[in-house]
Amino acid sequence: MTDNKIEMDVMGITYSQIQQGAYALLLRQRNGDLRVPIVVGTSEAQSIAMRLENVIPPRPMSHDLMVSMFHAFGISLDEVLIYGFKDGVFMSRLKLSTNEHDLELESRTSDAIALALRTNAHIYATQEVLDKTGFVIKDSDDGKVAVKPKRSLNDLTLEELQRKLEQAVKKEKYELAASIQKAINIKLGNEPHNSPSSLDEQGENDATDASTEITE
Repeated sequence: MTDNKIEMDVMGITYSQIQQGAYALLLRQRNGDLRVPIVVGTSEAQSIAMRLENVIPPRPMSHDLMVSMFHAFGISLDEVLIYGFKDGVFMSRLKLSTNEHDLELESRTSDAIALALRTNAHIYATQEVLDKTGFVIKDSDDGKVAVKPKRSLNDLTLEELQRKLEQAVKKEKYELAASIQKAINIKLGNEPHNSPSSLDEQGENDATDASTEITE
């Protein structure tokens, strides 16, 4: 892989205001101001959001199964590189290793990031990708972005939230489950109320506007 790479962090997922039925995955340049929005589909958004909010599904999802297979066959995911952007599509590679050899595989960016989150692998983007797709949000936006709930959960009791979480997981509505889990964490004192769980309104508009025709 190229040496010209910048480490990225996953801020989270928000609803895309540009493309109906899609979500915007937002990456943040580590030690920098650039943000990179990537439009992903519903299932990929579910998988990423679940990992960000530590929601455990009743059955393993595809990315969980792949990680289990990595472990079973002694495969390590060392890093993900988003190396190109062409015709509105991001291009990514997985850097894998075993005791005997190293290999690289092409991957959809959303799949690569979902796997990286489950294996604590580093995520990188090339300077070329940042130059083409990066933008700056002026206001402070430290912390990760969670899927925005369709309505506020703040007024619900802990018991009500627990019931809603069980129902959401049972129905495999994982975006909603991730949001409910965050609300539970706040009520339990595991997460401060003023933690940046979502982009501010202007920041979200900037992210979704910038994500037009930028896909995985």
